[in-house]
Amino acid sequence: MIDSSAFQGKTAAYYTLGCKLNFSETSTFGKLLQEMGVRTVEKGEQADICLINTCSVTEVADHKCRQAIHRMVRQHPGAFVVVTGCYAQLKAEKVAKIDGVDLVLGSDEKANLIQFLSDAWTGGMGNDQGQKTPYYIKKTKDIKSFAPSCSRGNRTRYFLKVQDGCDYFCTYCTIPYARGFSRNPTVASLVAQAEEAAREGGKEVVLTGVNIGDFGKTTGEKFMDLVKALDGVEGISRYRISSLEPDLLSDELIAFCAESRAFMPHFHIPLQSGSDTVLKLMHRHYDTQLFADKIHRVKALMPDAFIGVDVMVGCRGETPECFEETFDFLSGLDVTQLHVFPYSERPGTSALKIPYTVSDQDKKLRSKRLLTLSDEKTEAFYRRYIGQEAEVLFEKAPRGRAMHGFTKNYIRVELPAKDADPALDNQLVKVRLGELTADKQALRACL
Repeated sequence: MIDSSAFQGKTAAYYTLGCKLNFSETSTFGKLLQEMGVRTVEKGEQADICLINTCSVTEVADHKCRQAIHRMVRQHPGAFVVVTGCYAQLKAEKVAKIDGVDLVLGSDEKANLIQFLSDAWTGGMGNDQGQKTPYYIKKTKDIKSFAPSCSRGNRTRYFLKVQDGCDYFCTYCTIPYARGFSRNPTVASLVAQAEEAAREGGKEVVLTGVNIGDFGKTTGEKFMDLVKALDGVEGISRYRISSLEPDLLSDELIAFCAESRAFMPHFHIPLQSGSDTVLKLMHRHYDTQLFADKIHRVKALMPDAFIGVDVMVGCRGETPECFEETFDFLSGLDVTQLHVFPYSERPGTSALKIPYTVSDQDKKLRSKRLLTLSDEKTEAFYRRYIGQEAEVLFEKAPRGRAMHGFTKNYIRVELPAKDADPALDNQLVKVRLGELTADKQALRACL
C-alpha cells in the first residue's frame, strides 16, 4: 500500500540518460509522483527525492551515468536518491556503493518503482541510518513486468511505450540482459492510453520500445494489429514509429503507412553495418540486400519519407575493407540521416571473442566520414522542400527564442523569435518553408 500522505509537499529532481523509452518512463514516474503531491524542483532548488534513469548502451554511457549520479548527490545533499534503468540492472552492486545512493532498482522492479520508493521512504531505509544501500535486481529470464508509459513530460509529443525487452542477442549488445526478453501489453490497453492522450490535447504520439516490431510475444497479437487500431483513435493527428528492425518492417506495414490517416512518412531503421561480413559477426537478422529492398519499398510508396539509419563503426571484425563496403552501401542508399556511434566493448558479450579490433583513432576517422555523409544527405533532403508549403506541429520555446517543430516527414522547422507565439504550441500550422538556417539543422518558416 502506498502512503501518499508522506509525499505531500515534497520535491523531486529527475535525470534521464539514453533512449526515448527512458525519457518516456521518467516522465511517467514524474506524473505519478505529482499525483501524490510531489512537485518538480525549479532551477537552483534542492530536492527531497532524486530519480536517475540510466543507460548502458556503451562504455561512454556508463561513464555518463556515474557522473550524473555523483552530480545529483552533490546538488541535492540529503535527498533520497533512486537509481534505475539499464546501468542499474547491469551494475547494481557498483551503483549501490556510490555514496548518497539510497535505492537501486532493476528492470523488473522499475514497473513498481513508486511502491518501492514508498516502502523505502516510509520505512526509513537509506544511508543516513547506516544500513547497506538496498538494491533489487532480477536476472534476464526473470524480468517479466511491464511498466506502462504514455507521457509527454515537458514536451509537445507523447511517447507511448508499446513494448520492452529483446530476444535478438546481437553479439555486441547488452540490452537483452538489461531489459529482459520481449514483452508487451495488449492492443486494447495501448489504444486506451492513446485515447487518454487525445483527451489531454495530444496531437502526436511516438511509439517507443526496445524492439517494437516484435510486439505480440506476450499477447499473441501483431504489430500490424496495434498500428491499425491506433490509426483509428480520434484526436491523434500523427504517429511516429521510433525504431523498427529491417527484418520486421513488413511490406504490409509499409503499404499501410503509405495510405494511413495518421502514421507519418518517417522511419528509423537500424542498419549497424553495410558489410554482410560484419552483419554475420553481429548476428543480425538480415543482409544488405534485404535492407536495401526495404528502403526502395518505402521510397516507392512514400517518396517524401524521411529515413534515419543507425550505423555502428569500429566493431570487432570491421576491417578497413568492411568499412568501405559500409560507406559505399550508404552512399548509394536513398536515406536521409545517419545516427553514427562508435562500437564500445561490453563485458559479457560474445563480440569479445572476435579477434580483429579497431583502434580508437580509426573509429573516430570512420565516424567523421559517415557523419559528413549524413550531413550531405540531410541537407540535400531539406533543400528539396524549400519554397513548399507544409504543416508543422510547433513546440513551445523559451521567451524570446525561436520556436521549432516538425513537418509530417520530420523536417525540422524554425519559426523566428519575432513570429513565435506561445499560442502556437502544440498547434498544427501551415507554413511556407524557407531557406536553411545558418547551422543547416532546420528550414526557416514563413507564416
